[in-house]
Formats: sequence, structure tokens, C-alpha cells
Amino acid sequence: MHDEATDTQNIEGTIREEAEIYRGGSDQPLAGYAMIAASYTAMVAAGVFVARRLRTREAAASVGPWDLALMGLTTHKLSRLLAKDPVTSPLRAFFTRFQGASGPSELEEDVRGEGGRKAIGELITCPFCTSQWVATGYAFGLVFAPTLTRSAGAVFSTVAVSDWLQLAYARLQQVQE
Repeated sequence: MHDEATDTQNIEGTIREEAEIYRGGSDQPLAGYAMIAASYTAMVAAGVFVARRLRTREAAASVGPWDLALMGLTTHKLSRLLAKDPVTSPLRAFFTRFQGASGPSELEEDVRGEGGRKAIGELITCPFCTSQWVATGYAFGLVFAPTLTRSAGAVFSTVAVSDWLQLAYARLQQVQE
């Protein structure tokens, strides 16, 4: 007789064992990471499903080089804004602990908690990690609201270029002194 409960326990035990071997004594929140990856996948699947139901293929097909440039600059700026900016620190406060300034208009924060809380904290304090979500949102914006998305992209792209010019100007001033 086949016992499904025993099979399930064996699978769960194997997963836990493999996770411990992988972690090697660290506190990596693998279950939290899996939750985040599953959430991302579910949101992308839902967006694709809705786009197909609304037959928005033409919008997605019209993404050109200019859109990719705007998307890249916007993703850079918005991911740094979400992950590092003092003004957005209330969004990160439940998952982080303030440590101080890390650069011009950016904060250093330590991730706190464990499991899912820690995994989310790592996601929202890492501009490289956050950029995947921002870029995906931008891509869906081009499908569902292309004019508004391009307008917002132009604003964030302009701010990103302005930030770089501000930093370059400050650096030139330091060199002159």
C-alpha cells in the first residue's frame, strides 16, 4: 500500500536537508526567496494573461530602441529611488534598520528579520534586485498604457541624467579645489 503522507514527509525532509547543505551555516532565507520568485512569476503570468485577453500584442510589438533607452534609464533611476532614497525609507522601514548615509541622497540600511521578511528586505534594499521588478512593470506599462508609461519614463530618465550631471559637476568642483 502506497502512503502519500510518508512520501510528502520524505520530500519535505529532503528539501530541508538540501537547503541546509546549500546554506552551509548561513542564514539565507531560501523559502523567502522562493516566495518572492513565485510571486514575481505569478504577477508576470497574470499580466500576460490579461494582455492576451485584451489582445494588446500591437503595443508590445511597437517597442523600439528609444523605448529601450527610456526603459533602461527609468529602471536605473526608479530602482535606486525605491531601494536607496531617504524619501522612500518609510516603504523599507518594516524590513530594514537605518545605518546612515551611503552616498549623495542615498541611505545605508541593514536588512532585519528572518525568512520572508529578510528576503523582502534584501529585495527592496538592492537596486539591482529591484530593477527586475521595475523593468517588468515598465514593460507591462508599455502594453497597457504606452503614452503614460513613456511620459513617466521620460521624467525618470531626465532625472537620472540630471543626477549624473550633478555628480559630475560636484566632482569637477572638487578637482578645481
